[in-house]
Amino acid sequence: MATLGPARPFQPAKRVMQSFLAEPERRTLRWLAAHMPKWVNSDHLTVLGVLSMFLAGLAYWAASRTPWVLVAVCICLALNWFGDSLDGTLARFRDQQRPRYGFYVDHVIDALGALFLLGGLALSGYMHPWIALGLLLAYNLLAMESYLATYTIGEFRLTHFMFGPTELRVLLVIGNLYVLYKPMVHIAGSVFRLFDVGGAIGIAGMMLIFVLTAWRNTAKLYRQETRR
Repeated sequence: MATLGPARPFQPAKRVMQSFLAEPERRTLRWLAAHMPKWVNSDHLTVLGVLSMFLAGLAYWAASRTPWVLVAVCICLALNWFGDSLDGTLARFRDQQRPRYGFYVDHVIDALGALFLLGGLALSGYMHPWIALGLLLAYNLLAMESYLATYTIGEFRLTHFMFGPTELRVLLVIGNLYVLYKPMVHIAGSVFRLFDVGGAIGIAGMMLIFVLTAWRNTAKLYRQETRR
């Protein structure tokens, strides 16, 4: 039977998190980690994060029949923030870091979470399926670039242009509550679904960030390795 050899030395990448809510979020997460019951560990929080995103997708699907289920989506997004954001903070607070395991599992789960959430939106009737697919593709392109930069540059960027996962969750919660009141918007004399407009803006924004970030990192790596 094959056995795994000793783990190679691992150098965690520098985490870059600069966003509108970053500082109050850090303080809140530290407080929560300090007051978390002993029996709760980071794995429990990771499971909560992925399960809540799966339930958010199901709730979006159910909202095609009962719009008020969108409130449940908001609750699931809050639970996802709690589990997904706190698991790493709790591990660092208790000095129980597993950097390779944590990085790998967290981002596999992020990919699944995006699939669950946007799949649910595609089935909700509040967003055209092609817009949801475009968002999923743009998200995965941006995530891929971020992971490549983590490996080649040693910098793991969690936010871009002062926006990160927490700000996006807040915007989505606001959008969910707003579409209960007014799911359609009027632009230049035409009527569009609010989430279609928001999704199109999101696709354009993520693609722009992808291009700018890829260009910057390519130029940085070129300069570094041409000077040798």
